[in-house]
Amino acid sequence: MGQPLHLTGTIVVGDTAELDECWVVDGRLTLEPPAGPAREVEGWVLPGLVDVHCHIGLGPEGAVSVEEAEVQAKADRDAGTLLVRDAGSPQDNRWVQQRTDLPRLIRAGHHLARPKRYLRHYGRELDDVARLPQAMAEEAAYGDGWVKVVADWIDRSEGVDSDLRPLWPADVLAEGVAAAHEAGAKVTAHAFSREVVDDLLDAGIDGIEHGTGMTADHIAEAARRRIPVTPTLLQVAHFADFAELAATKYPVYAARMRAMHERRHEQVRAFHEAGVPLLMGSDAGGTIVHGSLPAELVEVVRAGVPALDVVAAASWRARDLLGVPGIREGAPADVVVYAEDPREDVSVLADPRAVVLRGELF
Repeated sequence: MGQPLHLTGTIVVGDTAELDECWVVDGRLTLEPPAGPAREVEGWVLPGLVDVHCHIGLGPEGAVSVEEAEVQAKADRDAGTLLVRDAGSPQDNRWVQQRTDLPRLIRAGHHLARPKRYLRHYGRELDDVARLPQAMAEEAAYGDGWVKVVADWIDRSEGVDSDLRPLWPADVLAEGVAAAHEAGAKVTAHAFSREVVDDLLDAGIDGIEHGTGMTADHIAEAARRRIPVTPTLLQVAHFADFAELAATKYPVYAARMRAMHERRHEQVRAFHEAGVPLLMGSDAGGTIVHGSLPAELVEVVRAGVPALDVVAAASWRARDLLGVPGIREGAPADVVVYAEDPREDVSVLADPRAVVLRGELF
């Protein structure tokens, strides 16, 4: 390990807990100073940011090379994202977990989808919907405690009436979630539409990605059950573009996407006001560049969620939910340091003063 570090200033442990100083020794955080000299790092210190909807190894056309995936992961790291829950990748990115200079990675395996019912080359496509439970059990074994299922997408078979439709029969989806749970994994689902959310809630879903179609009743139920939602506002900002491209051929779908785009900020405020646990995800990979989590957090604040809650959701609260320690005695030293307090102004997250991953200063 490198030279010990002396972290000073305001060290944010949780919603209300703070420290004035701590040290990084042999890659871990400690409240006891080392015997020898330590390099001073001063500022507002947060547990490393957490991107729970990120796709290391995915590009616009599907899987990318290992070299490109490394560039993606380093962009995330340099933006202060030190823990990633990969929300599906066509690349076998387990190699990232062997690299000490790249963010910690919790893998959800492959997206599970159907042919012609998701983006080409992105997911594992099942020709037979009845295979979903088996596939979810397999992905549970392949991943790191999470399974990602694509729950809805446009069904183009209906011509001008084509719209977002669930991919899976409700009973099969429920069997799939149960199979993943039996295998020891949680399930999170891509969900744009209103109609699919009832099926997800009935199935016992553990997380919802996007959630743009959730009604007030859905939101209240998610709050009651403490089901986290990841708003991905950077992605939802593109809904107007999707609508424009589809308007002539699929007007019903286009109208829905346009409406969800227009109320995207209102939807996120409703999540927060109802008490839904929010998680922060950039949806990087595909069309969104890696290292975008700070921009996502700015957008969530713009939607009306207080900066403190947004920063907490992207740092210590997400770590608690994923079972990964933040700032505490003996924990791995994964912290980000800022010149100003991001709980007051999230825009400072775009310019970290220092990034410390596994005790190494970047």
